[in-house]
Formats: sequence, structure tokens, C-alpha cells
Amino acid sequence: MSSALVVLAAGSGTRVGAGVNKVLLPLADTTVLGLSLRAALEVDDVRRIVLVVRPGEQDDVARAVLPVLGAGEVRVVEGGATRHASEWAALNALRADIEAGEVDVVAIHDGARPLASSELFATTIEVAREVGGAIPVVPLSGVADRAGLRPHPGVVGVQTPQAFRAADLLAAHTAANADGFEATDTAACLAAYSDVRVAGVPSSSLNLKVTFAEDVAAVATLLQSPRRQSPRSETAIRPDPDRMD
Repeated sequence: MSSALVVLAAGSGTRVGAGVNKVLLPLADTTVLGLSLRAALEVDDVRRIVLVVRPGEQDDVARAVLPVLGAGEVRVVEGGATRHASEWAALNALRADIEAGEVDVVAIHDGARPLASSELFATTIEVAREVGGAIPVVPLSGVADRAGLRPHPGVVGVQTPQAFRAADLLAAHTAANADGFEATDTAACLAAYSDVRVAGVPSSSLNLKVTFAEDVAAVATLLQSPRRQSPRSETAIRPDPDRMD
């Protein structure tokens, strides 16, 4: 079987303050988005890539990603006003392949997480194929409340890529669309509309999301670090929508 990858690049990135979509900011020898795609293209299991972009940015995105594609191909679709709507647009682009059984797992990744390694993509997809779903998780050092920052053992932050069996993911999104329900992220949609088991794949705080201008500089520094790894977890967890990143 083969998997498909959805890369979400339809956000505005206004908090970066750069005047352009943050995934198009230059980074290393490419862009934030280019790095995200480069890692995904190294995964043999990924046979289809759907890139979700903002209306009007197709040309800008094409210029950003063409240099890293090589012989690879991506399908570009326009996203919606929300993350959930963008996921729905991507799944509709993959619907025929999913219903035909040509794609058995779909992974969804934030294009603004350029340090996700090819190993993390591969492991997340593999675990999802075995148990139903997989999400990268990283322990949090503490949770802020009115009393300040306090340690909360067992509380984790959730990252992307998040991967799920394709038929279950499409069914959950179809049911959510019928109800007018919008989830904070992919795992939250599955939690609301399925009983799919979801496993936690240990990740690292290095898999950060570019949100502010200083994050671009931080990623550039981290690119020099050899510590990017994603060991496999056998621990199953049920994602809490309130803890989605």
C-alpha cells in the first residue's frame, strides 16, 4: 500500500510580521515550506503529496517548492478559511484514491514545521497503518495557570505530522462536514467522530512551529544540530482536543 501526505500552507502567518506567508520565508537554501517538503519526499512510502495553499499564492508557492521537488510531484489545492476547511479540501482531492483503496494512510503536516525529519514522517505513517492513527508527542515541562508555571507529569504537546488510516479519516471528516463541526486539528476530528485508536510517537521540541519572526532564526540554528530523531513508541494514547498544538 501507499500513503499520501497533506501539507498545510494556507495560513497567513501574520504574527511573523514579514508581510508574506511565513512558509515562504527563506530558510537555509530554500524556504520554510521547501524544507518541510524535502523531508517528506525522502519517505519511500509517500506516493502522493497534496499541498494546500492560500488563494492567489499558487505561483509564489510553485516558485518556492519547484527547486526541491526533483522528480517528485505535488498536487496543489486551495485551502479554506480555517485549518479544518483546508484539511477537508485536501481530503476531497484524495477521495477517489482513498475510495479505490490506492491510499491506505494519510498524514497531515503543518508546512510551518520545517524540522520534522523523514524518520518522523515514516514512523508516524507506519504506526498509523498498524493501529489506526499516530501523532507525534513531546513532554511539556509545565503548564501555566493562575499560580504560575507548574509541572504536570504526563501532559504532552502534540505536533505534526499526524497520520491516520485513510478510510477512517475521510469518514470522520465527512461526518464532521455534515454536522458543520470544525476541529482544532486532525486528531480532534477523529476523536469526535470515530473510535480509532491513536498512538503517541515520541518526538522532540526541536520539531518547532514557525510562529514568530525569531522562530526562523531559531530553526536556522537548529538545522546545524544532529539531535533530530524520532524513536518509536508502543504507548497508545487518546488525544485530548484541549492539548492540540
